[in-house]
Amino acid sequence: MLFPLTPSWVVVALSLYVSTSLAYVPLSSINRNSSGRYVPHEYIVEMDSVSGLAGKRAYTGRTVHDEVYHHMRKRGILFDVNNEFDTPEILVGASVKIESADDITRVTEIPGVKAVRPVLSIPRPQIFGAYTVNDPKDPRLPPNPLSTHLMTGVDKLHAQGILGEGIKIGIIDTGIDYKHPALGGAMGPGHKVIGGYDFCGDAYTGKNTAVPDNDPLDTCAGHGTHVAGIIGADPGNPFGISGAAYKASIAAYRIFGCKGSTSDDLIVQSLIRGYNDGMDILTLSLGGVDGWTEGTGSVVASRIAEQGRVVTIAAGNDGAQGSWYTSSPGNGLSVMSIGSIDNVVIPVQNVTVIGVDHMPIPYLQALPFNVTGDLPVYATSNDTVVKNDACDPLPATTPDLSGYVVVVHRGTCPFTQKLANAAKKGAKTFLIYNSDDGEFAGIEVGNYTAALISAQDGKFLVNQFAAGVPIKLNFPAVGGAHNLDDPKGGLVSAFSSYGPTYDMFFKPAFSAPGGNILSTVPVSKGSYAVQSGTSMATPFAAGAAALILQAKGKSKDLSRSLRDLFQTTAVAVSSAKPEGSLFQTVSQQGAGLMQVDRALNTKTFISPGQLMLNDTAHFEAYHTITVKNTGSESVTYSVSHVAAGTAQSMQAGSIFASTGPVELTNASARVTIIPTSLTVSPGSERRVSVYFEPPQGVDESRLPVFSGFIKIESPAETLKVTYLGASGNLKKRVVLDNTDTFFGPGASLPLMLDFLGLQVQDDAQQVNYSMTGINIPSIVYRLAFGTPEVRIDLCDKNVNLKPTIVKRSWLSWLWGDDTTDVNTIGPLQETNYVPRNSAEPEQEKNGYNTFVFNGTFANKTRVENGEYRILLRALKVTGNSKNSSDYESWLSPIFGVNYTGPF
Repeated sequence: MLFPLTPSWVVVALSLYVSTSLAYVPLSSINRNSSGRYVPHEYIVEMDSVSGLAGKRAYTGRTVHDEVYHHMRKRGILFDVNNEFDTPEILVGASVKIESADDITRVTEIPGVKAVRPVLSIPRPQIFGAYTVNDPKDPRLPPNPLSTHLMTGVDKLHAQGILGEGIKIGIIDTGIDYKHPALGGAMGPGHKVIGGYDFCGDAYTGKNTAVPDNDPLDTCAGHGTHVAGIIGADPGNPFGISGAAYKASIAAYRIFGCKGSTSDDLIVQSLIRGYNDGMDILTLSLGGVDGWTEGTGSVVASRIAEQGRVVTIAAGNDGAQGSWYTSSPGNGLSVMSIGSIDNVVIPVQNVTVIGVDHMPIPYLQALPFNVTGDLPVYATSNDTVVKNDACDPLPATTPDLSGYVVVVHRGTCPFTQKLANAAKKGAKTFLIYNSDDGEFAGIEVGNYTAALISAQDGKFLVNQFAAGVPIKLNFPAVGGAHNLDDPKGGLVSAFSSYGPTYDMFFKPAFSAPGGNILSTVPVSKGSYAVQSGTSMATPFAAGAAALILQAKGKSKDLSRSLRDLFQTTAVAVSSAKPEGSLFQTVSQQGAGLMQVDRALNTKTFISPGQLMLNDTAHFEAYHTITVKNTGSESVTYSVSHVAAGTAQSMQAGSIFASTGPVELTNASARVTIIPTSLTVSPGSERRVSVYFEPPQGVDESRLPVFSGFIKIESPAETLKVTYLGASGNLKKRVVLDNTDTFFGPGASLPLMLDFLGLQVQDDAQQVNYSMTGINIPSIVYRLAFGTPEVRIDLCDKNVNLKPTIVKRSWLSWLWGDDTTDVNTIGPLQETNYVPRNSAEPEQEKNGYNTFVFNGTFANKTRVENGEYRILLRALKVTGNSKNSSDYESWLSPIFGVNYTGPF
């Protein structure tokens, strides 16, 4: 799908999410710079192919690029070309810099221009629970280093000698430390890492100029090296791990520097480079919240998948933000978006308890602390309930802690703050005990010798200390390695993002192991580390795809069908461990945990792998499933319905999305299946008709996302088709946040700030701006739901308009919509396909959006002195952009433009 040729994308609004329990963000913290998910003034212009322009060109012999540039110059459009694309089946066009948003409108009118899309800024991959192993030669191995292979059946393919040989996988990431011993030690023909390209250079941050070269070596970031190990780490390393497809060949495409973000301009370049380099699989453990399928990276990735290449992309690590928070480029329609499942084991070390009879205490490290002797315990607080333990400086009566193991409770302030306060009293060795509701995963402890232990073990140590028991701890240098059963192992990782997209597409597609994964990191960073994220699940899926391609033989048809194959053979994942728990919502697990051996060996092929039912207002009730028997004997199948939990995607009595983990109910769709039993002859196929009805008796104001599976079972095989829909009308969702939930009482949104950053309450407080320096107004707003379009226009102070947001209260959205044509003076900004905001207080984390009015229209022409209002409008999901009643709208207080300086 393409962006429509609508006018001007300038700086864009960010995404949004809010909880009613959120602490207020002070207005004084607002960053008064125009916020944006897009790189300012940069666009990707998609052009027709040369053949498509034949007969339209005024001058023969020109390339399609030259022809479009000629027309741009002819129209007086000022532009700079950053990169060109010339792969007809994927993308023909150019990445350009254009200062005037009005010129973008004129570019869309040029013959041969198919679409213009803004360049998205993509944040650095986020990882959770990371802790590093500092000695790659350590002989102690975890008892079960291949647990992820056992979870997914990869071990069974390895036992058959299927290791990914002959398959080429392109990793688009931070680069790879190909000098790592487990990754081949070098780059080039004959090595594991056969080549690649650095599109950016070490110093690239996403906000400066990329400096490309031919060497994708990464020694400063490490993310791509961890990804590479999950795919290709050679066995025989000190920790006994091996990649899912360690005989595959890898190419590294580096698009992140040592710090900062990247852009989907570089993502598009790397995708096309990997495609033209003949990669069978492209994997991207990256993305940014988007919510729509329309971004350039998503579109290009999808086209590559449609050409018969496998593309796996991370679903995102924003599970805490709740539903409707999917990432691009994983939103691409034909790609495999991958969610994360927690590993069933956690690699840990054990500390020995001396002085009392107690089992060894596991602490979250892959290698033991370099601590000798038997050390007594010191608890910074005897109260095991308090969570601000050691957040303040320790009392003056605290002894010298250099000879103790200091035990601290998790909570309230950063771990490093707690450790620093204890270190001021000489502390060198720390155990931080978990909160009762905390996740047992790696924590950020800086350079301190510190690790996490369980809440139960921490309370035991504190109670022994408080009772005066002379307890001591010993950290064995040998024999302490242990694989701890993860109480959440096999469940969807809490951080894994929830879908669906606002246009009701199915994301993620399925899940793979991504929580607590031991893999390689650059030698300079310790060689091995445990990390968590959909970043880890995604390369695992890529490696699994390589095994199937090797075993079945590479073909475009097989690559195109792999998503269906993995979805129909996956196992559904429960929402909790107790037997009988609801299955986790499909909007977070996708089709479930992939089972690679089933995908290889199934003799029954089901299509499609997923059914999208849409919302109630646009409900698609009837669907057909094809069952094909490739075996040598007739097979009788039974067909039945299995419901997953229905996600209450919106908070009760609120306009905001529910925080993760999203509440589930047992309300389910009513499903009619015809036939419920069928016999399919060898080599034949039959169809099953399925009729869905949305759940009854649900609260549609909470926009329940219902889902489940159509199970197709024979005596030898169990397969399924996964479905998803929403109860309610997406068009009725409130888009513009009109509450004071985020900034506090009196600061209902949207709002205007003066040049001091103070709120302008109403017309009576009119401010006149000189439009010089910081003496300019700004608008702050948030989005409670996604929108296809945000428009900001300048209006006369007496504009005849009744906005939908006319008083600042929770009920203001009930007021009637504007149904009159809007008489504006001119556009200031337009952005398309914008996601909701997050609950984060920082602008950089998508917490809120600002538009700074600098005294010019979108086309850079000056606004004359006078009195005005700013009109903010957001189009409702599924709304008609030509119907003013489909917009929510807000008018700013009156303000004056009194331009005094030179223009």
